[in-house]
Amino acid sequence: MMRPWWIFVVAWPAWGHVVSMSSGDLIIEGAHARFELRMPLYEMVHVHSPERALLEHIRFAGARLTTQSCRTDAVRDVYLCTAEYEFASPPERVDVECTLAAITVPSHVHLLRAQMDGKQDQGIFDRSFTRATLRFRPPSPAEIVLTQAGAGLLRALGGPVQVLFLAALVLAARTRRELLALAAMFVAGEAASVLVAPHAAWQPNPRFVEAAAALTVAYLSVEILLLPKAGARWLIAGVLGLFHGLYFRLFIQTSGYSAIPVLSGAVLAEIAAIALLALLFRPLGRLVRALRPVEVSASALLVFGMVWFFLRLKS
Repeated sequence: MMRPWWIFVVAWPAWGHVVSMSSGDLIIEGAHARFELRMPLYEMVHVHSPERALLEHIRFAGARLTTQSCRTDAVRDVYLCTAEYEFASPPERVDVECTLAAITVPSHVHLLRAQMDGKQDQGIFDRSFTRATLRFRPPSPAEIVLTQAGAGLLRALGGPVQVLFLAALVLAARTRRELLALAAMFVAGEAASVLVAPHAAWQPNPRFVEAAAALTVAYLSVEILLLPKAGARWLIAGVLGLFHGLYFRLFIQTSGYSAIPVLSGAVLAEIAAIALLALLFRPLGRLVRALRPVEVSASALLVFGMVWFFLRLKS
């Protein structure tokens, strides 16, 4: 009686999104500011009273909201909100608080671009980082690299879905040598997707990326369960990396970041996570071998992958 409930708990992340991003532009002229928020329409199912809630969850310290309006922009497939603000005096910097992840999904990322007196700055907000200060000064090259690599690191491990991707790879490896091959092909697939996709004529939308990734996880689970001795599993890892890399490509397109720093941060985080999961699974497998942990975990991943796929297909 307990196993179905346990599998349901493992599958619950399918209700969220891997690709969940919004963007905004803030333009400050003297003491006046104009803000435009763009939220993908597929996220609006999570938001109650969006014309009020969205702008309540992004605040600019010292600014008074004077006017606001929201509408659906079917051409760009976004829900668009615009707002006008007044500061008591022209600001030198702006403290921002963004909690959009609280009303959308936990993995939601918001990219805010800001401009004042010809100077630009930007901030990235998610569930863990809800505050930032826009200082409107040119960042140093070191700051740019660290910021973008850190963003890649956070996106690689930004939610339970990303961790389940890596757990599936570890479960699929039958030996330490095969784990190295799977990890290498997964990373190579991500890199190919990030670096080659911009030059391709076809650009996938976020919902396709999620549905394809869900099917890939489900297929890997089927192979673990039904084809335990199958060869060329490294090829499946490469395909998984290709689809997972599309998420980073979408993030890079939205943020305007450079591919190399973002990908470097993501790869370092994923390699560290794979190594840690392998260390955790190995002694756990010996202790509970009678419970067939690989088969049970693969079954849970299969349920998760199929539930996730059908939810994305329905949406």
